Amino acid sequence: MNDRNLSMLVDFYELTMGNGFFENNCGEEIVYFDMFYRKVPDNAGFAICAGLEQVIEYLKNLKFTEQDINYLRNKKLFSEKFLEYLKNFKFSCDVWAIPEGTPIFPLEPILTVRGSAIQAQLIETMILLSMNHQSLIATKANRIVTASQGRPVMEFGSRRAQGYDGAVLGARASYIGGVTGTACAIADREFQIPALGTMAHSWVQLFDTELDAFRAYAKIYPDDCTFLVDTYSVLHSGIPNAITVFKELEQQGHKGKAIRIDSGDIAYLSKKARKMLDNAGLNYIGIVASNSLDEYIIRDLIMQGAQITSFGVGERLVTSKSEPVFGGVYKLSAIEKNGEIIPKIKISENAVKITNPSFKTVWRLFDNESGKAIADVITLHDEIIDDSQPYEIFDQIHTYKRKLLTNFTAKKLQVPIFVKGKCVYESPALAEIQSYCKEQLETLWEEVKRFENPQTYFVDLSQKLWDLKHDMLKTKF
Repeated sequence: MNDRNLSMLVDFYELTMGNGFFENNCGEEIVYFDMFYRKVPDNAGFAICAGLEQVIEYLKNLKFTEQDINYLRNKKLFSEKFLEYLKNFKFSCDVWAIPEGTPIFPLEPILTVRGSAIQAQLIETMILLSMNHQSLIATKANRIVTASQGRPVMEFGSRRAQGYDGAVLGARASYIGGVTGTACAIADREFQIPALGTMAHSWVQLFDTELDAFRAYAKIYPDDCTFLVDTYSVLHSGIPNAITVFKELEQQGHKGKAIRIDSGDIAYLSKKARKMLDNAGLNYIGIVASNSLDEYIIRDLIMQGAQITSFGVGERLVTSKSEPVFGGVYKLSAIEKNGEIIPKIKISENAVKITNPSFKTVWRLFDNESGKAIADVITLHDEIIDDSQPYEIFDQIHTYKRKLLTNFTAKKLQVPIFVKGKCVYESPALAEIQSYCKEQLETLWEEVKRFENPQTYFVDLSQKLWDLKHDMLKTKF
């Protein structure tokens, strides 16, 4: 997956601007960029950070080939000196980021880049597409897993994904969000996500009878049988034939696993199926539900008493169909001259698009008694939150509420990823990221995690950052 050269996966303006910086002798000026997002998808209370590992691999392998240089030369827009610079390109920026699996909130810096103007601008597109896509899918996956109330969820969306990278990295992000496995075999090979699957309707249709189809499958996979029972009639043929073969397996010393229902009134059919299986002494056989599921349908099925033991979720997960855009942005926040950081701000008539200036970091404050996250605070980079002293938070972004905190622990969320172009961060195994994500989600109050009208989580600006921002706004106007 990492043998492709993606250095030219840029917006063209990143190249024309880079050439412009070079020609204006400002390409080596040190700049600071923040990647952040403005709105949580599905009007949820939080999102989940994902995609950092792919950003790291991209930055490690960033180089321009002779073919790239010839393509740019033929555009007749770029100076030879700039092309020579790209030919000898070596990534040398500093990067800080919030680890994958961490719950994240609007407007706080997820990833920060410090480096030359040319380099920091050139990497914009890949940072955004990697972090936006996987954070979106990880967030959606977690909503679906939460709705399942402990029942395993399998990612079944490869064939409906937006291209092959969408399928593979969508499976990766889904696993971070909590799914137990994927139907995508290459995701198992690349990321060790358990590959899971049953059978398609074509298997059943290929044989003379449904019973023949189930028997043939059981002969090959006697201890791993999940029968798709809705090819013809769930109640009149599918389940009776599945019961027949499950009982035959018992006589041979084997146990089947489950049936899968992929159409019809799943709540009704699953209750009927459970009764039929139990009456046949097959209470250990599970019932898998699939067919265009999402968190709301799963929630309703469980509320209606559906007898489902696991879910296979495809298109509405891997495409985040209900809200398919994460909306992360990458904005200049400061420049550096002679060692002095000079803050920059973008102003808009749309208040949410006014950026927070300067070189910043983000802290999470945890209540020492409950272990729950109380608030996030965005500070200037050199500020320290002393958790041995009372600290007043003021949700200046959302509610304007004040709260005085005592008995809390402050933790910086961003960690160093690259120092002068050298990677200093080792990406955890994907299973570790999933476990970490689950642990971090436990630190959020249930009110923040509910689907409808979630409690707004405090995201504060330090007093110094607040004052700087408003002084700049006054100056600009």
